[in-house]
Amino acid sequence: MMNNNGSTVRKFNRFELKYLISLQKAEQFKTDLQRYLVPDEHGHSNGRYTLSSLYYDSPDLRCYRENETGLKFRRKLRIRRYETGGVFTDESPVFLEVKQRYDRVTQKRRTVLPYREALRLCNDRAIPVHRSGDQAIIEEIYVFLWQYNLRPASIVRYDRQAFTGTEYDMGLRVTFDTSLSFQAQELHLHEQPSGLPMLPANYAVMEIKVNERIPFWLTEIIAAHNLQRIGVSKYCRSIDAARQLPARRWHRLGPEPSQDVLTTSLSTFGTLERRMGIDRPQQRDRVEVPRGHSQRH
Repeated sequence: MMNNNGSTVRKFNRFELKYLISLQKAEQFKTDLQRYLVPDEHGHSNGRYTLSSLYYDSPDLRCYRENETGLKFRRKLRIRRYETGGVFTDESPVFLEVKQRYDRVTQKRRTVLPYREALRLCNDRAIPVHRSGDQAIIEEIYVFLWQYNLRPASIVRYDRQAFTGTEYDMGLRVTFDTSLSFQAQELHLHEQPSGLPMLPANYAVMEIKVNERIPFWLTEIIAAHNLQRIGVSKYCRSIDAARQLPARRWHRLGPEPSQDVLTTSLSTFGTLERRMGIDRPQQRDRVEVPRGHSQRH
């Protein structure tokens, strides 16, 4: 969706609550929701769709570690594809997203790019062709990539059924994610799904997303089903699962930027740092200049 200044950027600020529940319990919960919520109109059938997310992390998994240690301020970068059933190509639109959490508030900023341009930015550190209104988010992602030395880390794929609030609960969203799988190799969204399961087949991850507070009727349903909140990150769970694989089946480090883009990229990085008022990171966070050649995407 494009706004008045030609931007495809969207911003979300909300609270997120997560629950791990059985499929049987999920169906019971959905039945109770039907009096209050409606299926997401963007879904194909009764609010259902499939999505794949390519997550980025540093070689030492800094984003993963920040989440696992409960750091109050933490971020993740991902390229997200909503599967529509059509042929996915390098020109297909994807969402490039920064998901940020501060204390209990989750914020998501994202823009839409062709898959080819998203890879140019995230893998080659090359500023992609973009609308003028998207400049701020592109610059934020670019600096994030350099500061953390981000590389492709894993792909997470799952089926989702989503329900949204109506007149009095417009900011409310409840989702049920099933068939969760991850890929630790061939980290490209146009590859045929070849993921390994992340959860037992009879379980789902339910998420409640709300702008301010959970409606009273929903807290009653949660209590009636005796649900207990959990802290679960799909990305972190994919890394936990990947660590159980033989080394040859987990290529943690993604492709490095090719040498011919480094000079321009480093110069651009420095310029953006100064313009955004960002101090140089300490030595332990300093970006290492990658060497070698990029792999074909």
